[in-house]
Amino acid sequence: MTRSFLLLLTSCVLAICTVAIAQTPEQEIRAVLDKQVINWNAGDVTAFMDGYQTGEQTTFVGKAVTKGHAAVLASYKKRYPTKDNMGTLRFEILETRMLGSEHASVLGKFFLTRTVIGGGDVNGVFTLLFKKTPGGWKIIVDHTS
Repeated sequence: MTRSFLLLLTSCVLAICTVAIAQTPEQEIRAVLDKQVINWNAGDVTAFMDGYQTGEQTTFVGKAVTKGHAAVLASYKKRYPTKDNMGTLRFEILETRMLGSEHASVLGKFFLTRTVIGGGDVNGVFTLLFKKTPGGWKIIVDHTS
């Protein structure tokens, strides 16, 4: 009986720990954005794009509409060719709204601190549409202004 009790107790502790460690979708999405900031600030645009879903459906809306992961990556590389141009990025998340179990929207502000040579400071707002994929939460639409 003691052995059965210990096994039951161990199972309960493991179950409680698993629940305590599990992240909410909002936390998982925030982790994607935090990783993007780290990658951007390291000067790695390609790694920054890991936060976006690969394929032709990915859409970036800014001054123009860019469709497809490869085209969005090429646009970022053209606009930010050097570390000076990339500067230091910071996000302020204003709202994360779940749109069912597999989609979410994120409303936020971005702040890009750059030298004069790099183009000067820039800031603005964004709305992101995330989709839960087998590889985790990915941005499928990015509207930044």
